[in-house]
Amino acid sequence: MKLSVIFDAAEKVSTDVIIISLFENTKKIPSELNAINKASGGGISSLIQNGDFTGKLNETVIVPTDKKIVPKRVLLVGLGKSTDFSLDRVRQAAGTATGVIREKRFKNPSILLYGMEIKGISMEDVTRSVVEGILLSLYNFTMYKTLKKEEKTAITNYSIVVQRKEILGRVKSVTNRAQTVAEAVCFTRDIVNMAGSDATPTFLANKAKEIAKKPGVKCKILSSHEMKKLGMNGILNVSRGSSQPPKFIILEYNSKKKSNDTIVLIGKGVTFDSGGISLKPGANMDLMKADMSGAGAVLGAFKAFSSLKPSAHLVGLVPCTENMPGGSALKPGDIIKCMSGKTVEVLNTDAEGRLLLADALSYAKKYKPDAVIDIATLTGACVAALGTFASGMLGNNDELKNRVKQAGEECHERVWELPLWDEYQALIKSTIADIKNTGGKYAGTITAACFLKEFVGEFPWVHLDIAGTFLAEKNTPYIRKGASGVGVRLLTHLIQDWKKMPDASKRSS
Repeated sequence: MKLSVIFDAAEKVSTDVIIISLFENTKKIPSELNAINKASGGGISSLIQNGDFTGKLNETVIVPTDKKIVPKRVLLVGLGKSTDFSLDRVRQAAGTATGVIREKRFKNPSILLYGMEIKGISMEDVTRSVVEGILLSLYNFTMYKTLKKEEKTAITNYSIVVQRKEILGRVKSVTNRAQTVAEAVCFTRDIVNMAGSDATPTFLANKAKEIAKKPGVKCKILSSHEMKKLGMNGILNVSRGSSQPPKFIILEYNSKKKSNDTIVLIGKGVTFDSGGISLKPGANMDLMKADMSGAGAVLGAFKAFSSLKPSAHLVGLVPCTENMPGGSALKPGDIIKCMSGKTVEVLNTDAEGRLLLADALSYAKKYKPDAVIDIATLTGACVAALGTFASGMLGNNDELKNRVKQAGEECHERVWELPLWDEYQALIKSTIADIKNTGGKYAGTITAACFLKEFVGEFPWVHLDIAGTFLAEKNTPYIRKGASGVGVRLLTHLIQDWKKMPDASKRSS
């Protein structure tokens, strides 16, 4: 499908349907709709006055134009109350309208972009949200389906229409960038939705190599032998029960621009998590193919960076393995020495992701980072605490936490902070090793982050637990059931406009 931006009067656009968004209980249509309303014989105002369209969020009405104007149809979509206006409502409305178009199988739809610059929201922000709503709602995972011709998406060209020539260039620029990010989200959704026997550590490593073919991106893959030399026993021990070899993916962008901030992104890449010897219950174990959603988010973000061209020096670290039971698998009660030299008592082999991240955090130190963000489907406790509408956030630096939270609010991949107090740190102390890999039955998300903190050192760090947000349990206006691709939009939004971090010594606990 081609997504284009055109300058034209709404009533003159050659299209199967033109989408127009309106606020709830609009009494007078906006001036930018006067021409199309008049040309259509007052059709839009008539729908409003007769109560056939109220503008409630995601309400839709589609009407033929009977050749009074060039567009064959008008599709009205509601934005809800103007007092509740947000960018996510724009995203929802665009996604909802696109869903109607997909269902009706229109090949050449258009959407009118017009004056919604209210409450400090810019036209650029509105454009980005419209593009994301369109493209993310069109995603459909069909890799394993035998589709009939009529089941395939029919849209060939989707136009964004602007009626003010002075904003045309800005809208085109933002559209291109937003399309890059949306396509990266869909890339991540694909690999997370794939079967675990297909999306193996080797598969992810090969995807990383493909990403590195883009300008400015480098890739290195560490083998088991190389990891052993580095002492990455967290990863190696988790992989012991699997026939699939582990991989440690290193991606780098802007490697020559060391004068800029260095940001390290770490993604947990357990491509299937059976729990190991501490075997998970059979119910819903199929979802554990998605325990590499953090890895998928980092790979997706790097797929976008080459086109977005952020100024920061970026490093992606993605430790990948399966966690399987077997004769050689890691056992409860085993003691392992991680790359940092710390020893860990393994009480539960299903608390494996933190062992991978521990080695990745230790490896991150070689880059002397100004900020480190790890992202992982780490704990079921996070789902119990926050549900499916927010990712858990913990960290050691207020500035970095605030930046992540703000980026999450702006792209609607929201995070909520949990504490990292010293009292929790005591819960992971072991009597026979330095630390243990579980902290008991309470505060599981916090004690998991306390474990990670042991390997962080002094650099600014944020941990994101996406166990509740990696999956959409049902269709929403712009996310289909299945992998959500969470993290890609948050990370790219955070990094696109990155400003140098203040003195890293100004930390919080």
